[in-house]
Amino acid sequence: MPNDGPVTAPSSSATLPWYKELTGYHWFVLLVASLGWLFDTMDQQIFNLARRPAVAELLAFKASGKELAGMVAEYAGYATSVFIIGWAIGGVIFGVLGDRMGRVKTMITTILMYSIFTGLTSVAPNIWAFAAFCFMTGLAVGGQFAVGVSLVAEVMPDRARPYALGLLQAFSAVGNMAAAMSGIVLGRMEQAGTVTSSWRYMFMLGSIPALLAIFVFRKLEEPEQWRRDKAANKKMGSFSELLGTPRWRKNSFIGMALAASGVIGLWGIGFFSFDLLRSVLTKTFHAQGLAENVIAGKLTFWTGMTSLMQNFGAFWGVYAFTALTQRVGRKKAFLVSFLAAMGITAFTFWKLSTFSDIFWMIPLMGFAQLALFGGYAIYLPELFPTRLRSTGTSFCYNIGRFVAALGPLALGLLTSRVFAGYDEPMRYAGITMCAAFLIGILALPFAPETKGKPLPE
Repeated sequence: MPNDGPVTAPSSSATLPWYKELTGYHWFVLLVASLGWLFDTMDQQIFNLARRPAVAELLAFKASGKELAGMVAEYAGYATSVFIIGWAIGGVIFGVLGDRMGRVKTMITTILMYSIFTGLTSVAPNIWAFAAFCFMTGLAVGGQFAVGVSLVAEVMPDRARPYALGLLQAFSAVGNMAAAMSGIVLGRMEQAGTVTSSWRYMFMLGSIPALLAIFVFRKLEEPEQWRRDKAANKKMGSFSELLGTPRWRKNSFIGMALAASGVIGLWGIGFFSFDLLRSVLTKTFHAQGLAENVIAGKLTFWTGMTSLMQNFGAFWGVYAFTALTQRVGRKKAFLVSFLAAMGITAFTFWKLSTFSDIFWMIPLMGFAQLALFGGYAIYLPELFPTRLRSTGTSFCYNIGRFVAALGPLALGLLTSRVFAGYDEPMRYAGITMCAAFLIGILALPFAPETKGKPLPE
């Protein structure tokens, strides 16, 4: 396999489209890293889609009726917080390993881990085992992002880098849509009585990505700059340097604030739109006098359809951020995206009420919320040198998750307790939580602008 190729493109190619600067190996790295992140997000989304029916089944023996509905909302929030805490811890651990052990070896390890533990979640016998497997899955999925974007950022020519990173992040929406399709198919099968407990089958599908690690990653090479730094015995993945050097410390905390805002918005609000929809549709289906197994199948189907629509919008949101940031810079693109995410998310939680809303409100919300994540893929690797890139990116993206883990917990408590006396309390909880997007807006004035600049060393 050839080496990375030149770090910067010849000046004569500056007028060509960015993709014309890429060699075959560049495309290979981008494809493999994108697939690793695609399958990672597929497993994340399987958790989001299957979380509520899994918790409902595993708690069914403890309560019934309205009491069960309240317990499901609360325990689904707990399970999501456990998943995100695992994600944060794993992200920090594997982020450091990405700098010390190498991008490629760390990616292989995380893919194998999240595949195995997602598969094990399918056989969870109780709520405690379910939470434990979710935590272990979270450990692994947390490590994939930082090493993936670091690998792509370091291999790509400078001019192509933001476009390639935006494309990698756009593939996350494809992974989410793959999970949604599995939910749609299994929902139809459950509705027909072919399967029961369709959530278990969804988690089984999450074990498939292990094949990617086994057959593909052997052909990847570590980036040339990482090999040079390693050969020069530079201190790799050092938290003391990351937080002890004023420049890197400032970048770390700014990046963390930006990431925490978007993660709370997505995981503490956006992905709970599935549960809001379930609440709305359950009333409709019960009013129609449908049997419980038919209702369960329809809910699984329409939850999958909602995810599909959300991530269709997300794909174009990431693309839009990539195009916008090349015109106006990173900071202005983030400002537009935070404002759009806050306004559109609040509007969706307030107004979503019919089937037709799924096909325009949900894509708009996905567009706005996931555009931010296109920004994280492009911006965070630009804040740190090679020896700290995976560690710094992971610090920003994952330490913020300790704060973000409070998002789904807060939403669950707002839903089950603060707004419990309201009709469809999740609407009010979701709108209240939209204030989380202000965290990112308040951090932006202190953020460095990196548009048009080479990666720092």
